[in-house]
Amino acid sequence: MVKEFMREYLQGVWDTEKRICEPKDIIPIAEGQMEAENKLSKQADNLLICDTDLLELKVYSEAYYEGYCDPQLLKHALNNHYHLYFLTYIDVPWTPDDLRDKPHDREGMFQRFQNTLDKHQKPYFILKGNREERLNNAVKKIDQLLKDKDREF
Repeated sequence: MVKEFMREYLQGVWDTEKRICEPKDIIPIAEGQMEAENKLSKQADNLLICDTDLLELKVYSEAYYEGYCDPQLLKHALNNHYHLYFLTYIDVPWTPDDLRDKPHDREGMFQRFQNTLDKHQKPYFILKGNREERLNNAVKKIDQLLKDKDREF
């Protein structure tokens, strides 16, 4: 399981500098995310779950910086391949913390993510319901992916 590097990085920035993400943070976040993924992918036997990826960082960059995405990030975000994305729907209550914002634009952000996945033809499944329902549906999808993978070989 690869944790969300962006959250850890930005929490550190908030804790030490009391500032939010700035464009200068995007590439270090991308590099940290890929370093974590590459490290854990060498240890993964059959499955690697990533809490986030560069495509998510691309969406956030465009949302927060007037459509801008660093060309280096864009290139790698679009070239990375994952078998399935889980897109979480906005049917659970919004919970504030040091980093979360835009509680009134949840639908807009959800649409940005869905539109990006559609535009770049990335396979995804929308997780809805309470925590238990989401987990059960995610496990079913992962089990199906693993069965399909076994049939390919």
